[in-house]
Amino acid sequence: MKNYTITVNGKAYDVTVEEKGGTSAPAAAPAAAPKAAPKAGSAGSAGSIKIEAGAAGKVFKIEAAVGTQVKAGDPVIVLEVMKMETPVVAPKDGVVASIEVAEGQAVEAGVLLATMNE
Repeated sequence: MKNYTITVNGKAYDVTVEEKGGTSAPAAAPAAAPKAAPKAGSAGSAGSIKIEAGAAGKVFKIEAAVGTQVKAGDPVIVLEVMKMETPVVAPKDGVVASIEVAEGQAVEAGVLLATMNE
């Protein structure tokens, strides 16, 4: 048996995976976990400009909070990609409308990280 911590929408869940003989897929037994509450500045207040992950990695740091005025090229989120800190920058001048991830969260390429408004 192996224990893992899996993060879904910014909420961490502890799971135990047990390999059973004769089956090709491991069975996962999730620990009892509460349903994740929506994040502040998310979904309902999403902006029209999307900021997405260019590569798979882990959210290392959130540089700009919701409501922060940013200029094109300013870092909004820093991802750790292949052991390197990679800034994800604002594509144009605007205001951060929502942050859709949490520090420490694993993300895939193309995942929505944040939104902005001009």
